Amino acid sequence: MKKKILIIAAHPDDEIIGCGGTLLKHIFNKDDVFVVYASDGESSRINGKSKISKRKKQAIEVAKNAKIKKFYFLNYPDNQMDKINLLKISKSIQTIVDKVEPDIVYTHHYNDLNIDHKITFEATMVACRPVRKKNITEIYSFEILSSSEWHGRSCLNFKPNVFVNINDFFQKKISLMKIYNNEVMHSPHPRSIRSITSKAASRGSEVNVLYAEAFELIRIIK
Repeated sequence: MKKKILIIAAHPDDEIIGCGGTLLKHIFNKDDVFVVYASDGESSRINGKSKISKRKKQAIEVAKNAKIKKFYFLNYPDNQMDKINLLKISKSIQTIVDKVEPDIVYTHHYNDLNIDHKITFEATMVACRPVRKKNITEIYSFEILSSSEWHGRSCLNFKPNVFVNINDFFQKKISLMKIYNNEVMHSPHPRSIRSITSKAASRGSEVNVLYAEAFELIRIIK
């Protein structure tokens, strides 16, 4: 049965790093995929304001190439989402949730080092709380290289318990990631192509496939 998939990402590029292969697999399976970008991803950086438009154009190009059905920019300031009232962020996400009526939601891990990732997770959980009529039956958190593994608190580590085989979609994931050319770093940085490939291979080896993306199940309703 065709499903509606909503990916709620803090920054343009997180959707590809965290679940690009899974996103492509959903689209291949004829599911409708929607993406929310909470922050502009640039404004906290040197000359960041001048780069916001470029980052948006890259996200649009990614969406076009991946055949994402629709995307939304919330335009919150980069790495400053903790300065925005959580209720305001939650309501802006909830408006989209109510419009899309997703079956499955993917978002960030609750203990990422990046503050925008943490706030996006919290706001997503508020927006997706099961108190009104909603279609959401599954919520997953994804890992972001250079954030999920850098927080330093092992007791709250990302603990994957769901793995998606992305063998047939991995090369396309890499090609989409390269569109965000300013976010692809040189090896051995975690966001280098080599590191992204190594992580996918490592996650794949945990479940005996070539490449995989890993998720932590947050909630499932059967």
